[in-house]
Amino acid sequence: MINITLPDGTQKEFKKGSTPMDVARSISEGLARAVISARFNNETIEANTPLESDGSLVLFTWNDKEGKKAFWHSSSHIIAQALEELYPGVKLTIGPAIDNGFYYDVDLPEGKVISEKDFPVIENKALEIARGKHDFKMRAVSKADALAKYQSEGNEFKVELIENLNDGEITFCDHDTFTDLCRGGHIPNTGIVKAIKVLSVAGAYWRGDEKKKQLTRVYGISFPKQKDLTEYLALLEEAKKRDHRKLGKELELFTFSQKVGQGLPLWLPKGAALRSRLEDFLKKAQKQAGYEMVVTPHIGQKELYVTSGHYAKYGEDSFQPIKTPKEDEEFLLKPMNCPHHCEIYNTKPFSYRELPKRYAEFGTVYRYEQSGELHGLTRVRGFTQDDAHIFCTPDQLDQEFKNVIDLSLYVLGSLGFENFTAQVSVRDLDNPDKYIGSVENWEKAENAIINAAKEKGLDYVIESGEAAFYGPKLDFMVSDALGRQWQLGTIQVDYNLPERFDLTYKGSDNELHRPVMIHRAPFGSMERFIALLLEHTGGNFPLWLIPEQAIILPVSEKHEKYAEKVLNSLENHEIRGLIDSRNETIGKKIREAEMSKIPFMLIVGDQEAENNSLSIRRHGGEDLGSISVEAFAEIVNKEINSTLKSFK
Repeated sequence: MINITLPDGTQKEFKKGSTPMDVARSISEGLARAVISARFNNETIEANTPLESDGSLVLFTWNDKEGKKAFWHSSSHIIAQALEELYPGVKLTIGPAIDNGFYYDVDLPEGKVISEKDFPVIENKALEIARGKHDFKMRAVSKADALAKYQSEGNEFKVELIENLNDGEITFCDHDTFTDLCRGGHIPNTGIVKAIKVLSVAGAYWRGDEKKKQLTRVYGISFPKQKDLTEYLALLEEAKKRDHRKLGKELELFTFSQKVGQGLPLWLPKGAALRSRLEDFLKKAQKQAGYEMVVTPHIGQKELYVTSGHYAKYGEDSFQPIKTPKEDEEFLLKPMNCPHHCEIYNTKPFSYRELPKRYAEFGTVYRYEQSGELHGLTRVRGFTQDDAHIFCTPDQLDQEFKNVIDLSLYVLGSLGFENFTAQVSVRDLDNPDKYIGSVENWEKAENAIINAAKEKGLDYVIESGEAAFYGPKLDFMVSDALGRQWQLGTIQVDYNLPERFDLTYKGSDNELHRPVMIHRAPFGSMERFIALLLEHTGGNFPLWLIPEQAIILPVSEKHEKYAEKVLNSLENHEIRGLIDSRNETIGKKIREAEMSKIPFMLIVGDQEAENNSLSIRRHGGEDLGSISVEAFAEIVNKEINSTLKSFK
C-alpha cells in the first residue's frame, strides 16, 4: 500500500500501482470524468501513470492552467499525426503548449507549403484522429534505439534533440499509429478533444537560430467542447478590432520605420503626449512616496554588465559590444538600468539613518530580440522602463515592499485594471544553475515577498521557476477587458547585486552592512503598457489620459469665432480640446470624431453662440443636452477625480 497526500492535506491509502484516475474516482465519479492530467511529487505525469511510492498528488482538469497545458500539448501530437498523414515525408521537430493553444514546427517536403486554404483539411483530419479515442501511452526508450529510429527516417532535428539527452531519460509517446519523442504530460485519450482549430502558420528557425533552417510553424488551439471554440473565435475577432498596432495607427500614436530599424518605435505627437502624461502621473505619485529622479546614459562599459551578471545571462540577446578607438575598450547599449543605479548609490557612503534611498528613472534599454519575435509595441528592441531601485536595511525591507505594492495597486486602479492576481515567482529548485547568489539569501527574499503578499491581503499564487536570475519577484497578472491575462508591473527583492557591487551602509553598530535592493516597475515598459492599455480600452483611454478630451464642431464657418472662444475657455479649465474647422457637414465631423474616439463632441451653432452654451455629445452617441462651458468643465473634472485620486 502507498499513502497519497492531496492538496488539502488529506492522506489516503491506495494499492501500489494505482493511478491518479483511481485517486480521482475514490473522491467522486464526476471528478474522475473531469481529470485530464496530474502532478506527483512536483513531476508532471499522465492521469493513467501507476503510482509506486508515497507522495503528494495534484489532479488537474480543463479549468486548471496545468490541465490546459496537457490538453494543448496532446493536441499538438494530434496535429502532428494529421500533418504526417497529409504531407508524407514531413519531418517533425517540437510541439509545445503555449499560453493559448499550441504549435508544431515541421520541415515540409520540398515544394510543399501550408496556407490558409489548407487549414480546414488539417482540422478535419485531426478531428477524425481525435474521434478514435486513442490512449496516450508513454514508454522509455534507449538512446541507441531512439537515434536509430530517427536516423532511419532522416530526421536530423529529432536526432539533434536526442544527442543532447542522456540514456535513461528518453521517452516516446504513442497514440494510434503515431509515435513522438516526448517528455510527457498528456490527457488520457484523444477523444477528449472535441474541437480543434488551425489559427495560423509562420516561419520559425530551428532552435530560434537565424543561421539554421527555417521551418513551418503551425499554430492551433483546441477545446473539450465546440461551444468553447466558438466563443474563443468570437473573442479573437474582438481582439483584432482592439489590436494595438491597428489602433495605434488609426489614433496616430506611434509608427515604425524600416530605415530606423525593426523593433524601434517612433512616437508621434499624440503618442508622445500620452507617454508624457503617464510619466507625469507616476512622477507625482513617486514624489509623494519619497523617490528621487535620476538619469543614466544609454550605454555603459561592458565590464559594468559583467559585474552585474547581465552580460553572462543576456549577452547573446543584447546588441553586440561597441568598440571604441581605444584598444580593448568596449561599451554595450544598456540592457538594464539597475547596474547604473548601483553605481549612483556607490558615489558616497551612507549611514543606516539615511536609508532607504529610492532612485527612479524612465530609462530606455535595448535588447536584441529575434526579428521573428518582434510584435508591435509588446516586443521591441528599444523600450523605456519606469524603473526604480530602493536600497534599504533588512529591517526596512518588509515595509518598503508593502509600500511598493500600494503604489502598484494605485497605478493599476487609476488605469482601469481591476481584475488581477499576484504571482510570486520563485526559483526552480531543480535548476540551481539558472540563478546567482546564496541559497540563504534566496530563501530570505522569497519569504519576504510571500509575507508581504499575505499581509496586504493579495490574491496570490506561487510559480516555481519564474524568478529573475538574481532574485524572486512579485508580478501582477492582470486580466483585460477580453479576459486575457498579462503581466503588468513587477517588484523584485535582490540580495545579490549589492554583493556584486560591494554596496554598503554603516549600521548603528558603526560596522559596514549590505543593503537589500528592491527593483520595481509598475508599468513595466512604457511601450508594452501602452499597447496593453490600448487593447484593454479599445482606444477609449481614461479621460485624464486621452490626448484630446473634447473636439469643438462648428456647424458652419460663421461659428468658428465662437468655437475659438470656447477653446480658450476649455484651456482655462485645463481641458484639452481642438476645433474641427474643415468645410465638411456636421454629420461627417461627428462620424470622424467617433472614429478618433474623442470622448466629447461640442457642437456649436447659432443657438449655442447666442446662449453662450454648448451642445454636448458623448462618444458612443449619448446626448448630454445644451450646457455652459463651466457646467461641462464640472462634468469632466468630476469624471477625472472619480478615477484619478491622489496617491497616499
